[in-house]
Amino acid sequence: MRSQTSEENIMSYDGFDLTGKVAVITGGNGGIGLGFARALASAGADVSIWGTNLEKNSAAEQELQSINPSASAIQCDVSDEDQVEECMASVIERYGRIDGCFPNAGIGTQNQKPFFEHSNDDWFSVLDVNLHGVFYTLRAATRQMVAQGEGGSLVLTSSGTAIQGSPKGQAYAASKGAMLAMMMGLSVEMARYKITANAVIPGWIETEMTSGLFGWDKFVDNVMPRIPMRRWGQPDDFGAIAVYLMSDASRWHTGDVIKIDGGFSIF
Repeated sequence: MRSQTSEENIMSYDGFDLTGKVAVITGGNGGIGLGFARALASAGADVSIWGTNLEKNSAAEQELQSINPSASAIQCDVSDEDQVEECMASVIERYGRIDGCFPNAGIGTQNQKPFFEHSNDDWFSVLDVNLHGVFYTLRAATRQMVAQGEGGSLVLTSSGTAIQGSPKGQAYAASKGAMLAMMMGLSVEMARYKITANAVIPGWIETEMTSGLFGWDKFVDNVMPRIPMRRWGQPDDFGAIAVYLMSDASRWHTGDVIKIDGGFSIF
């Protein structure tokens, strides 16, 4: 009896095929957001990345279009409600729908000083992007998803600071902790519309935001031994979870907090 060749044994899993689906990724011109976008585009999704830096937007757009020509980039400051509404309307006009929303744009605490010395601007400048921007983005996306009546996926990028103490970074931690509460509320309310909501907690990832810390020997010497995988995370480590959570394979997976941190949080 003739055995099947390896080519004949190959089978694809259609559950991860995102052809015909549209994803919006804020902060998608670099870091984890670009890692999301690369994988989504590779799986067939039409992706729209949002960012404030035009040069980074252009570079990311060209890279993504080499994967899927339909990819596009939009300049958007998510802390501005009107800009978010205009950009979401632009995505809908271009692609006709929205199936996945990844509110990933965020900034860190800019001034590392004692909590009791933080100004109102120190506090609100972070929350305006990391929390209010997420609210504006998700509100506009869910409005469209509900109108479409075909379900959708919301994937929020939180942080380990939401579940671990973060000295001198309370504004950032507060915004990321609030995102988890927002996600859980959305997972319950949106379930009737077949819209899932989940959050990702990244570990220490090599991005522009962490470049300063990773160049500090004391930080590296203290943190690296606490990562069981013994390496920093890379943006592309988040591609698979993006595809899974936007795909039909995860249609019953909602309300979850998924840690991708090389084991940092449990060691």
